Amino acid sequence: MEQKPSRFDRITIKLSGEALMGDQGFGIAPKMILFVAKEILKIHKLGVQISIIVGGGNIFRGVAGSAAGMDRASADNMGMLATVVNSLALCDAFEQMGIPTRVQSAIAMNKIAEPYIRRKAMRHLEKGRVVIFAAGTGNPYFTTDTAAVLRANEIQSQILIKATQVDGVYDKDPKNHGDAIMFDRISYMEVIQKKLHVMDMTAISLAMEQSLPLHVVNLHKPDNIMGIVQGEKIGTLVYSE
Repeated sequence: MEQKPSRFDRITIKLSGEALMGDQGFGIAPKMILFVAKEILKIHKLGVQISIIVGGGNIFRGVAGSAAGMDRASADNMGMLATVVNSLALCDAFEQMGIPTRVQSAIAMNKIAEPYIRRKAMRHLEKGRVVIFAAGTGNPYFTTDTAAVLRANEIQSQILIKATQVDGVYDKDPKNHGDAIMFDRISYMEVIQKKLHVMDMTAISLAMEQSLPLHVVNLHKPDNIMGIVQGEKIGTLVYSE
């Protein structure tokens, strides 16, 4: 892709944990981690300040554990720890690519990650370091989608990019419905009214309240995230009216 300038100075990217397992069905696929690192490197070279939140669904999902009979708080704590594993894997891959990276955790674990401190995170970004926010919000009952919106607002990102396993936001599940229609643009209010599964309602409400633009895109397609950063019409833009 042509090296056009970025439309944004600071972005936050929400990565799907499930996307990191590739074709394995569980865990972390080395090829997928390498692919993500290469995609982030392209954006980093443009001088964009990048923060990342990654899910943990490739290792453990708190909601699934709760549904199986586990205490919800315990299950969510396990899910948050899964995001730390993914964050450390991403950090290692980024550093090997020459991208200076810091992991900040919402749960104290000083041996392997910095504690989340807003001003310190922003200083890292200003110095050109990628910051990976691990352990969600540090609280049970909140998803990593909510954590992504929260952190994006806290560090004053101009856009939240949700890189997932589908091309954008559809009117129904494209995996089960061949006639599903993808939206190029849709408002947060329409997402709520149509009950579309873009993010959980807490995340949607917070993003709408703070007028944070959300761009949903397929992580698996090369240059997709880069395209959004450069202003290309890719995926679905979710906006506040």
